Amino acid sequence: MSISRDPKSIKAIAIDLDGTLLAPGAVLSERSIKAIEKCRQRGIKFIITSGRSLESSERFRSALGVEGPMVYQNGAMIVDMPKAQVLSIVPMDDEAAEFCVDLAREMGVYCQFYISDKVDPSRTVLMAERDCPERETYFKQTRLLAVLVDLKEALRKAGPGGCVKCMYLTEPEILDKLRPRLEERLSKSVYVARTTNTFLEIMNVKVSKGKGLKFVMERNCWKAEEVIAIGDEENDLPMFEVAGFSATPASAKDSMKAKADMVIGSNAEDGVAIFLEEFFGF
Repeated sequence: MSISRDPKSIKAIAIDLDGTLLAPGAVLSERSIKAIEKCRQRGIKFIITSGRSLESSERFRSALGVEGPMVYQNGAMIVDMPKAQVLSIVPMDDEAAEFCVDLAREMGVYCQFYISDKVDPSRTVLMAERDCPERETYFKQTRLLAVLVDLKEALRKAGPGGCVKCMYLTEPEILDKLRPRLEERLSKSVYVARTTNTFLEIMNVKVSKGKGLKFVMERNCWKAEEVIAIGDEENDLPMFEVAGFSATPASAKDSMKAKADMVIGSNAEDGVAIFLEEFFGF
């Protein structure tokens, strides 16, 4: 393994969950837990940078024992854990969110929103308009089942954090048709990211994992060369541009491998844990 970084110079590692740290089936291995614990004992901080919400990420964060600012919802929310203190929340524009609902209705596509809770600013409620296999699929992956509502009515009743994120879940070829329409109509107000083959996520244009990571780095006075970013999908690319070194699993798409500084082992084979063990020498 060859990295142009002194292991002793690394202060933080920003790490994606699904497809990167987690094995298929959203499994967190004991080897990964132990490798991260050894890094933490050396004073290295870990920042979860995930498209997941706080709620669906918490079991993994808790198992890892990592603390401090975490980047959720692709950067739309940054929360200091385990205090659950919201440091930043960037909601979607109301008009953009309503257009997302209209487009889902027109195309007959399953759409769900993460909407800010009125009482607890760190909490979002997952909502959708209809029951379908995609709703159940998402539940199996995240343990979050969307509440069935009228989405436009829910938007009007949202808490102070508004609509944090919109998601479309459908076949890849349908997302290929849907995405250009979103970008044509909302190019100035939203950030669109393909996070899996069947997930398309829409956030405020001011949001990305890179911007979320930069917020955390500035808060901690970390330089780019002191931070490693590890991820596997399109939504991870912005943090590759912020960190001084980037790595992607062998299981990632070729386009990701071309952008990363290093390709590590696949997420099915404890690639992150092996990378940490070899780089830090334990």
